[in-house]
Amino acid sequence: MTRKLFSIAILFFLAANTFAQNKVTKSAVTFKIKNLGFNVEGSFGGFNADINFKPASLATSSIEASVASNTVNTDNESRDNHLKSEDYFDAAKYPKIILKSVSFKHKSGNNYTGSFNVTIRDKTKLIEIPFTYVEAGSSATFKGDFQVLRTDFGVGGKNVILSNEANVSIETEISK
Repeated sequence: MTRKLFSIAILFFLAANTFAQNKVTKSAVTFKIKNLGFNVEGSFGGFNADINFKPASLATSSIEASVASNTVNTDNESRDNHLKSEDYFDAAKYPKIILKSVSFKHKSGNNYTGSFNVTIRDKTKLIEIPFTYVEAGSSATFKGDFQVLRTDFGVGGKNVILSNEANVSIETEISK
């Protein structure tokens, strides 16, 4: 009986520590796109992630993250409402923007590249995302910058004054 209780206690401890590794403590998802030749910057909130990243075991590592499309913020209420509309993110119909890892490669030092399926407006594209992973004490930080083509996802239609390329930055801190 004692052996069974000890085994259960160990399993509980391992499960608790596994979940603690995935806890997001800070996050920022920002974007920049040219509109009429001027940079428009914004951010998304509602970041959620299930992160199981181990540099020594990239083949079994995984990341699945999402942001709420109705949290887009450019500090211009009228623009934000337009971005949430059917013309852009259609937040009522497609409430989440999702990134799901397919594979990871180690480049050098703290530099990695991940292949991610990115889903916006129910359209999925495979995108290579370079990122850094840095452990410090009881936390680890991911930082990545990449570009998406808005027309690949049906965002903004055939708008000729809006650039097709949007630059996205993600920074996430997790507790270990």
